[in-house]
Amino acid sequence: MTVEIRGPHFVQSFERGLAVLRAFDADHQQLTLSEVGRACGMTRATARRFLLTLADLGYVHTDGRLFRLTPRVLELGYSYLASFTLPEIAEPHLEQLVAHVRESSSLCVLDGDDVVYVARVPTRRIMSAAITVGTRFPAHVTSVGRVMLADLPDDGIDAWLDRADLRPNTSQTLTSPRALRAELVRVRRQGYALVDQELEEGLRSVAAPVRDRDGTVVAGVNIAVHAGRNSVESVRRDLLPHLLATVARIEADLWITGPARAASHGKGAGAGR
Repeated sequence: MTVEIRGPHFVQSFERGLAVLRAFDADHQQLTLSEVGRACGMTRATARRFLLTLADLGYVHTDGRLFRLTPRVLELGYSYLASFTLPEIAEPHLEQLVAHVRESSSLCVLDGDDVVYVARVPTRRIMSAAITVGTRFPAHVTSVGRVMLADLPDDGIDAWLDRADLRPNTSQTLTSPRALRAELVRVRRQGYALVDQELEEGLRSVAAPVRDRDGTVVAGVNIAVHAGRNSVESVRRDLLPHLLATVARIEADLWITGPARAASHGKGAGAGR
């Protein structure tokens, strides 16, 4: 048996923390304490300390029994991942879409109860807030957030509604858990979400989910427009078909290269406004 020699500088606890992160992969997206302990060769109590520390830092999420990584782990290797990620795959397609419809488009993933912008092609500024890669908004007020939340199973939607902070952004924001649940069921059935001035007055957006080869929603793509120039009907008629065609092209590239899980944490990743 070969024993690897470590230098005096070596920090074993750091190595073990990284081992905990590496225990999660495409086939093991959610793990219990015991499973992490076995995978890393450590006791359940030791695994628990590492996992709870990572949860405190935002790299791991837990429901009390199962643990999974969050998109924040991308910060640890962003320079490398940027060479081959879902945002990079999607960006040429977003550029083509924006050139055709002359409206802004974005790719987002779901991080907890927020959507996070991971790619964006703007045309003109139509929001009071500047939108850049890394911008976050509450998922429930965005079209991309809704297409990702709609991919949750029914009990997952109920759990989200129980904990979500449904404060309104505008007078039109849906804040009733019952109404939001009905809307998510409708979004799941129709395959897209249209949000009318719920994030910001004067802003309409339509979004569609991006699915990996397993059919899991890993992100969402949206088109955002000014309400004064685009009615709800025109958004559905003139923009939605182009959006759905763009998402289909992104998925075709994604299924060939297969890096979806490098850009999201699996269940629920989305774009939105």
